[in-house]
Amino acid sequence: MRTLFLNPPSFEGFDGGAGSRWPASREIESYWYPVWLCYPAGMLADSRVVDAPPHRISIDETVEMARDFELVVLYTSTPGLGVDLKIAEKMKDANPKLRVVFVGPPVTTEPEKTLHQGKAIDFVVRREFDYQIVDFARGKPLEELPGVSYRKNGQVVNNPESPAIENLDELPWVTKVYKRDLDITRYNVPFLLYPYLSFYTTRGCPALCTFCLWPQTHSGHRWRLRSTDDVAAEARYALEQFPDIKEIFFDDDTFNYRKERTIELCRKLKPLKFTWSCTSRVTTDYETLKAMKEAGCRLLIVGYESGDPQILKNIKKGATVDMAERFTANCKKLGLVIHGDFIIGLPGESQETIRRTIDFAKRLDTETIQVSIAAPYPGTELYDYLKNSGLITINGTMSDESGHQLPNFSYPGLDHADLVEWVERFYGEYFFRPRVAWRIVKKAMFDHQDRKRLYKEAREYLALRSKRKKFVAAAKNARQSAPAAVSGD
Repeated sequence: MRTLFLNPPSFEGFDGGAGSRWPASREIESYWYPVWLCYPAGMLADSRVVDAPPHRISIDETVEMARDFELVVLYTSTPGLGVDLKIAEKMKDANPKLRVVFVGPPVTTEPEKTLHQGKAIDFVVRREFDYQIVDFARGKPLEELPGVSYRKNGQVVNNPESPAIENLDELPWVTKVYKRDLDITRYNVPFLLYPYLSFYTTRGCPALCTFCLWPQTHSGHRWRLRSTDDVAAEARYALEQFPDIKEIFFDDDTFNYRKERTIELCRKLKPLKFTWSCTSRVTTDYETLKAMKEAGCRLLIVGYESGDPQILKNIKKGATVDMAERFTANCKKLGLVIHGDFIIGLPGESQETIRRTIDFAKRLDTETIQVSIAAPYPGTELYDYLKNSGLITINGTMSDESGHQLPNFSYPGLDHADLVEWVERFYGEYFFRPRVAWRIVKKAMFDHQDRKRLYKEAREYLALRSKRKKFVAAAKNARQSAPAAVSGD
């Protein structure tokens, strides 16, 4: 079957359908590579990957493509599912013989609901989907495909779970699919050098963070590793085929979880003499960080989440405030840049714990930060906790019309408006400090590309900031008027 692997168009600037870190629009427009789709695409020669959002491909253009394919594999996410279902229907109308497959976290957690909502969907694949898609395209029947859910005689059949893929070296290199199907100049992330490439060196994450979507719904907690030789070989290929790239980002859930493996990989990356970045936990020691720096590592994405010790325990972070402070000091000593991630609204949150986290972040003083509201996606422990506690709003949505996150839960003394307002306060207190503002401006003064990027990012953020202020004001007005409405009855 001629197969189309599709990250569909939806919200303007929305990259969440295939992004592995965060399934919603960021404050600043960002585009991550559709890595998951590129693995099976690399095993089917007569296939094509279409990443619609960064390539500015419209819904109408996407629908027209349906006429040229026999099978479409659409990667969906909770914020974009509604739009994706409509696109699938239009594609099926354009080509009634087209077989439609949905993959991604929502179909893993709620396959029956997805098939009920999406009449155009022929089947879904839960969790990893690489070999199931390839086998189906080559003629294997649905009944023989593990992890597949489909309709039969008016009922949904859920085939037994598929075992995790153990030998990652047998999978193709996604960078070869990038070369075939994607324009790498379309991809940008504010804190990464432009242009960049990204791919994985592992799958899964052994950490048990209760909020993290991907290990709980897609790749699992079993940590599986590519050989260091295979990773180094793909890095060498990428550098040869894309000579203009400034950086490779290793987009693993946790790149440096095991010290021995990280140091071994660094020994093989170092001779290639290139700049790279990755994810990291604060449990990484100085010796490992030093090896990474010497091998060309520039930046680490670090999930600090909270500065409150009890909240870190509540979310099973497996790290402490002391560890975070020691790790950050080590990175600064070595000259490693940090992009710090923080979350507002985790279990146990209050006005006081948020204040503690903001002060903690300012004390760490990393190069850049991202502040998110906790996202209780179905399939995560966080979702189960908030739902069982009656804290998720009945008709709450997880995003606005642009794909930006909205809270769909609240705590006593900390409602929707408070959560959004605290995010803005967090950003304001952090970035409007004189030394941080000067750090950003100084960087832009001496780099034309950074200057253009900073101007664009400032416009996007200020527009979102204005939008959030309106949301907070409307929510507070509704909150204030509610008692009056009750008393007038």
